[in-house]
Amino acid sequence: MSSTKESVYPSGTPKPPVDESELATASGYVVLLIAAVVVGAGAALIAVHRGPSSAIGGVLLAVAVLGLCGLTTISPGQVRVVQVFGHYKGTVRTNGLRWVNPFSQRREVSVRIRNQESATVKVNDADGNPIEMAAVVVWQVQDSARAVYAVDDFVAFVTTQSETAIRQIATQLAQEIAARVAPAGVHVAEARITRLSYAPEIAQVMLQRQQAGAVVAARSRIVDGAVGMVQMALVRLAEEGIVELEEERKAAMVSNLLVVLCGDRGTQPVVNTGSLYQ
Repeated sequence: MSSTKESVYPSGTPKPPVDESELATASGYVVLLIAAVVVGAGAALIAVHRGPSSAIGGVLLAVAVLGLCGLTTISPGQVRVVQVFGHYKGTVRTNGLRWVNPFSQRREVSVRIRNQESATVKVNDADGNPIEMAAVVVWQVQDSARAVYAVDDFVAFVTTQSETAIRQIATQLAQEIAARVAPAGVHVAEARITRLSYAPEIAQVMLQRQQAGAVVAARSRIVDGAVGMVQMALVRLAEEGIVELEEERKAAMVSNLLVVLCGDRGTQPVVNTGSLYQ
């Protein structure tokens, strides 16, 4: 096993018993043609001759039938994992009609890209608040030998490991899932979070908390702007000599301006028809 494959295994994960190797196969069409010729010859010997010749014809028919048992069809997006007497011999990836050892056991494995949506799981955020998460994982079998021999059910294995990765980490979800399913020979093409929300028991409280934070932030910005406008007004009055105010009057003016600028309701203007101090 290469070091690059070993490096992606999570700590403590057993190494897979075997890695995939491609099996060389013969063209099934050629074998089919040869079997047809042998069947014809065997049938002719049995029909025309008696005795040893008919026995030879029977053997030819048996050989032809045995040869036909080795034919297997490989569709696009499918492979065959070939095993002979308990030993892994290789994987057939060539599409079409192929011929393999007729005594072999051939297991079909799909290598098509699959979408899988995880179940909604409940995890805690950095502050300990429960949140609900779900994700969509795009994956496909990359190593058919591992998918067959390393795990009992590679589809269930991907499901379980995906949910485990969601519980553990959300910022690097695809990398985490890929590391966990590598022993099954599965390649993760993409993983995206499809649901991220607070748990129902605290959703209303967290909404109120977020609204309160937004109100505080907005009020802080309003106050900063109001203070700047009041300061600018006092500086302009002093520089242009429009009016001279005592400290007490400046304080009253500042108070009135802040009320007008920071208030969340409309103000009612009051016209002073007397002097400034009345």
